Amino acid sequence: MTQPAEIILKRGKEESLLRFHPWVFSGAIESVVGEPNEGDLVRVYDSRHQFIALGHCQVGAIAVRVLSFRDEVIEDSWWNSRLQQAYTLRQALGLGDSTETTCYRLIHGEGDSLPGLVVDIYGTTAVMQAHSVGMYNSREAIVRAIRALYGDRIRAIFDKSSGTLPHNAGIDAVDGYLYGTPSDEPVMENGNRFHVNWERGQKTGFFIDQRENRALVGRYAHGRRVLNTFSYTGGFSVYALQGGATSVDSVDSSQRAVELARENVELNFGAQAPHRAIASDTFEFLKGVDNGAYNLIILDPPAFAKHHKVLGNALKGYQRLNAQAMMKIAPGGILFTFSCSQAVTREHFRQAVFSAAVVAGRNVRILHQLTQPADHPINIFHPEGEYLKGLVLYVE
Repeated sequence: MTQPAEIILKRGKEESLLRFHPWVFSGAIESVVGEPNEGDLVRVYDSRHQFIALGHCQVGAIAVRVLSFRDEVIEDSWWNSRLQQAYTLRQALGLGDSTETTCYRLIHGEGDSLPGLVVDIYGTTAVMQAHSVGMYNSREAIVRAIRALYGDRIRAIFDKSSGTLPHNAGIDAVDGYLYGTPSDEPVMENGNRFHVNWERGQKTGFFIDQRENRALVGRYAHGRRVLNTFSYTGGFSVYALQGGATSVDSVDSSQRAVELARENVELNFGAQAPHRAIASDTFEFLKGVDNGAYNLIILDPPAFAKHHKVLGNALKGYQRLNAQAMMKIAPGGILFTFSCSQAVTREHFRQAVFSAAVVAGRNVRILHQLTQPADHPINIFHPEGEYLKGLVLYVE
């Protein structure tokens, strides 16, 4: 076996790694011994040539994603152990063996000490996404580890990495099944049923990270007129109807998403449910809404800021969106508002919502501060892993 290349850090640049941060930035590197290709394993040493970490090499600001702070062999037994640790956590959360919830995240990148890898479970199908070349090159080992962990409970493994790999990696990745035959059976989430299209849908097919927040919508929905914007497959809409909403409107700019939302509502409540699925731009739709038409509004837009360079524009977008909703919502209404932009901090988001309340001229109180669920864990040494922010507001 070829020995990994060596990354030598500048003096003092090992400090973040000694605090177990899982990234090595390119500016911290003094020299490279060997000629590693993107995705290769490399050993990282401090300026005195003492071993620090082992990880995947990559091109860009993040030069190494750390797999281990021990000098060990990365082989099948290592992958099996990491996935078992992740699964043990999910079992502690009541996931993994539940019949009420059969979709959950098994691997959440740095949160599970596997930076660059996401694995979501949808019933008997596992969907993986590699966000780094190193993880993409390791997909066969990952497949073996998933099969070893689940046995015949997982009957298909789908690789959906074509849209998540670095654009400059030069890999012509094609999504497809790495193992088995998929099932088209609906998945369960807190007893609600959903069709999930992992082959063509956004992310891995369903926004698993909103599971607990959807349940909270259900607890507030009784007797309310609900507007679910950026509704995608209608997750919040299903929970609102389950909670006793008198009416629910699902709005999304994608006609296909609107059809999926309609299908999921009918799957749970039949065609006579008090639900409308509307294909429209949310900003344009809100302009035409009568004041007070809704007394529960959900704002769950896609990421407005993929990186810090567009942070200012993103915050203006959040302010504008929230101000529109606050102007339209009925007195005593409940507003669920979210940001999934990693570049937007909790404080940034709160300031944008605060300024929206000023623009709307409404008195607003915070009822809940929301985040991602526990199967999307945040490595305490990697606070950047906290990406989902949400507020539940009472609008007077």
